[in-house]
Amino acid sequence: MKNVTMKDIADKLNISTVTVSKALSDKDGVSNELRDKIKSIAEEMGYRYNSLAKGMKEGKSYNIGILIADRFIRDDGDAFYLKMYQGVVKALSKVNYYGIMEIISSDSEKKVVLPNILSDNKVDGIIILGQISFNYVNLVKNTAIPLVLLDFYDELLDVDSIISDSFYGSYKITNYLIAQGHREIGFVGNIFSTSSILDRYLGYYKALISNGFAVREDWILNDRSEEGEYIDFKLPDQMPTAFVCNNDGVAYLFMNKLKKLGYNVPSEISVVGFDNDIVASISIPKLTTVEVDIETMTETAVDVVIQKINGDKLTIGRKVITGKLILRDSVAKLERKTDKLDHKIKEGLKQYI
Repeated sequence: MKNVTMKDIADKLNISTVTVSKALSDKDGVSNELRDKIKSIAEEMGYRYNSLAKGMKEGKSYNIGILIADRFIRDDGDAFYLKMYQGVVKALSKVNYYGIMEIISSDSEKKVVLPNILSDNKVDGIIILGQISFNYVNLVKNTAIPLVLLDFYDELLDVDSIISDSFYGSYKITNYLIAQGHREIGFVGNIFSTSSILDRYLGYYKALISNGFAVREDWILNDRSEEGEYIDFKLPDQMPTAFVCNNDGVAYLFMNKLKKLGYNVPSEISVVGFDNDIVASISIPKLTTVEVDIETMTETAVDVVIQKINGDKLTIGRKVITGKLILRDSVAKLERKTDKLDHKIKEGLKQYI
């Protein structure tokens, strides 16, 4: 689609390009009525202001910094976070802003080094995408630049955050496994790694104990080091019939591990994930998971940071965006004698499926 120019606007209104230029730059020589009309037509036609010139006048860069720790993109390109980054950029473009990503190295995070985009005054606000250390968030917060956390929160810092409903999503998908006859269910994820993994573990935990089933420590499997590097899974001697994985990428790796060891997924062991990442639909079998509403999360984060930039003393606290179950082929239904518990669980799940 061709970019709309000042000449296009001038031709539509049958006026000179000079008049359009004066109106859009708020210069003298144009009546208020005509100025408003020109701006209205420009918006209708999709005219994009020269952000550099506009920014110089208003004291803004019209750039938002997007900070992400390198551990989230260093291995397989973590499609989930790249997709979320694309969502942020798309939402920013709707309000005539640009996104500048800066990848924070492990060394910079440990040494708490201010990101370049802040030290060079290149941005009007910051969105931190994915969990980063308390000290690093606090460093950015203390610059007093408008700040929003996306896909994580820190309960020790008073910073607005946009997160998926990890707790309730994991609770729902664990209850789905129970409804399919599973009573022995494990969890895969380092629960001390991120706030979202911990919340997903707690949702899994609640589903089990509220239904009277045991939570066994040897069925809680670690998936990564403290630095965020994926590690090999250490399987228990006695395997459960199903596992809840903290995300789809881990679920994909875990299913491959099981298949290499001779297990059939899902007839012998069922596996579920979280996020509805691309691997969920290309894995064999296709993965049952919880879909994260990336569009709503990213649009909300952009809306909040722009309001802060514009001087609104907005405080939202922790904004939770609900996801939904996506049922595919990675869960086997176990044949058990129907009891009152099964009936209760199935009835409760009707609202989600």
